[in-house]
Amino acid sequence: MRKSQKRSRDNVDMSGVEPRFSGEVSERSHKNMSSIKGKDTSIEIILRKALWARGYHFRKNYKDLPGRPDIAITKYKIAIFCDSEFFHGKDWDSLKTKLEKGKNPGYWIPKIQRNMERDRQTDAELRGAGWTVLRFWGKDITKNVDACIAVIEETIFDMRFSND
Repeated sequence: MRKSQKRSRDNVDMSGVEPRFSGEVSERSHKNMSSIKGKDTSIEIILRKALWARGYHFRKNYKDLPGRPDIAITKYKIAIFCDSEFFHGKDWDSLKTKLEKGKNPGYWIPKIQRNMERDRQTDAELRGAGWTVLRFWGKDITKNVDACIAVIEETIFDMRFSND
């Protein structure tokens, strides 16, 4: 193996894989970004607690599915993602305009565009495997978790009666 080839923890060749980080950021930005969690975020916990309180069983960060859904209700094949507005590009046109005027647009714009493209690819893979994909914005979860639960319950209701 050449020194330039990278290996993952599982000893898989990673040389053709795009790095998760590329570009220049300040030390302060690096410190802030390194503290951002990828799982068990506050919005995930709020939604999971609400689902659990209503008696739904689920898996969290389900590794057997593409994109590792934040919540997977395997009984009904529902994959749920809790997306932060910034990193997943909510209101992308206005966010992109703000980023173009801000610090390091050469890093942030491609990063968020890659995230959005990855979300679309993940959704397509899951749907192709017969899963229903639900995505909720963080603010929707924090401001009105009951509305998010209603969407999930309507999806379950529709699935129950469409299979009869």
